[in-house]
Amino acid sequence: MPSSWGELYRSAPLRDAEFETLSGIPVAPVYGSEGPVDPDDEATQSEELPGKFPYTRGPYASMYRSKLWTMRMFSGFGTAVDTNRRFRDILGAGGNGLSTAFDLPTLMGRDSDDPKSEGEVGKCGVAIDTVEDMLDLFDGIDLSKVTTSMTINSPAPIILAMFIQAARERGMDHAVLGGTLQNDILKEYQAQKEYRFPPRPSVRLVVDTFRYCSAEMPKWHPISVSGYHIREAGSTAAQELAFTLANGFGYVEAGVQAGMDVDSFAPSLSFFFNSHIDFFEEIAKFRAARRIWARWMKERYGAKDARSTQLRFHTQTSGVSLTAQQPQVNIIRTALEALAGVMGGTQSLHTNSMDEVLALPTERAARIALRTQQVIGFETGVTNVADPLGGSYYVEFLTDEIEARAEAIFAYLDDLGSGSMLEGIYAAIENGYFVNEIANASYQIEKKISSGRRIVVGVNAFAEDNDEDQIPILVIGEEVETEQKRRLAKVKSQRSSEELARALMNLKRAAVDPFQNTMPLLIEAARARATVGEIMNALEEIFGTWRESTAI
Repeated sequence: MPSSWGELYRSAPLRDAEFETLSGIPVAPVYGSEGPVDPDDEATQSEELPGKFPYTRGPYASMYRSKLWTMRMFSGFGTAVDTNRRFRDILGAGGNGLSTAFDLPTLMGRDSDDPKSEGEVGKCGVAIDTVEDMLDLFDGIDLSKVTTSMTINSPAPIILAMFIQAARERGMDHAVLGGTLQNDILKEYQAQKEYRFPPRPSVRLVVDTFRYCSAEMPKWHPISVSGYHIREAGSTAAQELAFTLANGFGYVEAGVQAGMDVDSFAPSLSFFFNSHIDFFEEIAKFRAARRIWARWMKERYGAKDARSTQLRFHTQTSGVSLTAQQPQVNIIRTALEALAGVMGGTQSLHTNSMDEVLALPTERAARIALRTQQVIGFETGVTNVADPLGGSYYVEFLTDEIEARAEAIFAYLDDLGSGSMLEGIYAAIENGYFVNEIANASYQIEKKISSGRRIVVGVNAFAEDNDEDQIPILVIGEEVETEQKRRLAKVKSQRSSEELARALMNLKRAAVDPFQNTMPLLIEAARARATVGEIMNALEEIFGTWRESTAI
């Protein structure tokens, strides 16, 4: 590895692109307080630069001059066959990463034939019940070349097990698989509410994926610590940042408590942030996130591997900022939010479609959303320079202010846990702190919109075109649920009941023993064609269920 920032700066490969403005002005990779940065100039050694601890200006020295972010489009609807067609379209249109949206029954760990799933199968994402669905989902897609993200939490280890088993049945070594499992259960108790088990055994399952992936899947990120859903629930930018990083610190503590060396798993941790509509605040949030993570990992958790201190993240533009009124205006909102993500240094980006506030995206709307990223990446010139807003008085002020607000929240959680961030999070879940803070923040912003203090185009101002801006939307018919139930019934009729019972019993025995990793047993259950719901029910017998009891 390069031993200095200068070596890192010079060794970075370059994209096949002209690094100059449209009028031909040459553009240097990095600018500092005195202009273009010379890596051999001693004066640069004291400056905060991209690729240099604490990475405020970016985790890599040359940023997008070397490689653009992954254009990872989020998609999923209907059956696995339906979503596979959309995946192929995304890849054919120039997308270079996939992100899977699951339907509500799958997110809750329920099968498509569960009475509680009625009316929801395939509606908000793809229905996944068994390994057969996973095989169809990625049919014809080379998973050794395309990275895959899976946005699921409580049943996340089960979905990973099915993904691994599907790859094996396709003749692939799971060690070559690259991608990310969201697997962030703590934020479910704080914001999204898609949980089944209590927090402590749920975190144990997360740590089991850390241990398994650390040993078996070097290219896989076993968690994407997510602020996105916290922000969509109504938090402020500072709360999104603080709650997310606190959860990240909590997972680090859980891994260390399980006997793992911090540097054995921390480099594989990834993050997922919202890019909202306040352009400069979002950029500052991303910069503050990197700085906080770097310092805490080094100073509090003793990380020695530089990769453990480099926060890398995926960004999705804000769904809650989009409006049902004048939906075509959402293209503009998404473009600005995507640009903020890029200016903030994201490693991966999903751009929302203009129709997502009305329904799942149509193929045309999803294509426009992808083209938005491509215009930013290939036409605007913002990728020619690492951290082009570094040194802006306003951006630096906002970065410092958001960091200070986040640190105040960390202090509260740390004190609540008597010096343990993880215990503080558990306590704050139980006392309703997160729910109350998010609800209050959401209430304040809605008051501003209702009073007209905050203008939202097409909602409380400039609404004259609202009746004219109708667009076609994607409709998921009842036949999808019928077809998915048929597919599930076929799998159940062809599997061995003896193998199924044995696999589920072995899993329950492993779940009882906190020192045994459940992942190999989850893969065994997937191989026996246990369904997502059957596996969740088996674990529920051991772990119990969680019900939120604190009123706001």
